[in-house]
Amino acid sequence: MSVIKVSDKEFAPFIPQEKIEIEIHRIASEIKRDMADKDPLFLVMLNGAFMFAAELFKSLDMACEMAFVKYKTYVGTHSTGKPNELLGIEPEKVNDRDIVIIEDIVDSGFTMSELLKDLNNKGAKSIKIASMMFKPNAFKYNFNIDYIGMNIGNDFIVGYGLDYNEYGRNLKEIYKIVE
Repeated sequence: MSVIKVSDKEFAPFIPQEKIEIEIHRIASEIKRDMADKDPLFLVMLNGAFMFAAELFKSLDMACEMAFVKYKTYVGTHSTGKPNELLGIEPEKVNDRDIVIIEDIVDSGFTMSELLKDLNNKGAKSIKIASMMFKPNAFKYNFNIDYIGMNIGNDFIVGYGLDYNEYGRNLKEIYKIVE
């Protein structure tokens, strides 16, 4: 891994693919343990969580249903401060279901907070959150993230589904911005 350019920014190596995969398999084991007697609906947050979700589902040898939701919060390297729902979920899919949200990264928690409100309003039985990355120093809310792959600092990162202006998602490792 060496410094790369994504659009107009440079990014340095941060987390290798092997470390990411180890954490995803650990999370899968924890989810299987916790959901063994349930019929969970997995909600994958697009676009960023698609690589995390694909690897996670390969390790979840259990009955499960999945659906996709999409919110847009970032423009460039900054949050707009307002999540815009682009793809939602029908209330009848959520009502009285155990939900596991699959997210690439939780930083401030604003988007997740809005999704949690929506799912609770639609009658979710229980909600758990699985996030590949978590930025505890940026987190501003008081909800639990049940499955965390890695805690990281506040650096802007790309790769493994995470993007900079929609580029860099296809990288198999994670890189952090060079300022």
